[in-house]
Amino acid sequence: MKSQPDDQPHSAKPVAEVREGDAYDLMAKLAPDSVDLIITSPPYWGLRTYGQDHNEDVLAEWEAQGGSKEQTPPYDWYRHNGGCLGLEPLPEWYVDHLVEIFQRGASALKAEGSIWINVGDTYFARWSSIRMNGRQGLGDNPRMRRKTPMGGFRQEKQLLLIPARFAIAMQSQRWILRNDLIWEKRNVPPRPEKDRLRLAHEHFYHFVKRPKEGRAKYYYDMKAVEEGARDVVSVNVRAGSDGHSATFPPQLIRPRIVSSCREGGLVLDPFCGTGRSLTVALDSGRQAIGFEMSPTFAAAARDNIAEIQGSFDI
Repeated sequence: MKSQPDDQPHSAKPVAEVREGDAYDLMAKLAPDSVDLIITSPPYWGLRTYGQDHNEDVLAEWEAQGGSKEQTPPYDWYRHNGGCLGLEPLPEWYVDHLVEIFQRGASALKAEGSIWINVGDTYFARWSSIRMNGRQGLGDNPRMRRKTPMGGFRQEKQLLLIPARFAIAMQSQRWILRNDLIWEKRNVPPRPEKDRLRLAHEHFYHFVKRPKEGRAKYYYDMKAVEEGARDVVSVNVRAGSDGHSATFPPQLIRPRIVSSCREGGLVLDPFCGTGRSLTVALDSGRQAIGFEMSPTFAAAARDNIAEIQGSFDI
């Protein structure tokens, strides 16, 4: 679609901040119509703990209170009973919780705003290994074993299609899915499996708000995307930083920020980790806010932001 005119005042020196806490709480505290772009890579399901504690008996406790596996508990109940986002006992719970959290920020996103969400997939195993930091089944870092209930699409060796389930769940909440960008990762490490191809891509979804009437209209600068404007981009995986194992390469983030947020606009990453998206936003002339639960990662994000902001004075 044709981009909107750039009529917002620009800040000579963009600023960023990191707010420590759960995105569920912090989303609801944002001012209405204040955010131009939400861009993030949430914790993936069933891969790592990110240093968070998790109650492995949360499903039994939910059932003891009259719940069932088929009924996802509200995220607020789940977390207050020791649950950690990304370690839900069932992938269905994870999808529902993600959508619930993003819905909390819907009013803060401007009518012409966008959401870009990178969601990873995984294979089901009744007995799975959860790494403290690294990816499932890889690396020498500590891990824990847990049993996941089987049933329905939850079958051994099944690719769970978590990104697709998430996208459909968002659509059911009136979000318009504009693109399913495929991130091709040509440098993924070898895998021990001998009966399937390596999982070498991830999904990066672009959502916009559904208007009360008519077609969706939103800010988008086609000149800022990759050459060829294709929905498949090849960006090598980069190592995590500051003790955080997750990757979110700047070469993947920057075109999304520059194309979907005006210069001087506000970029929000509700799962900012060590702040890579925040530093890219700053370097691109945008304001930025990040949410992070881990005090360690929040401190690292602030240091990385300070380094970028310090370069403005050179």
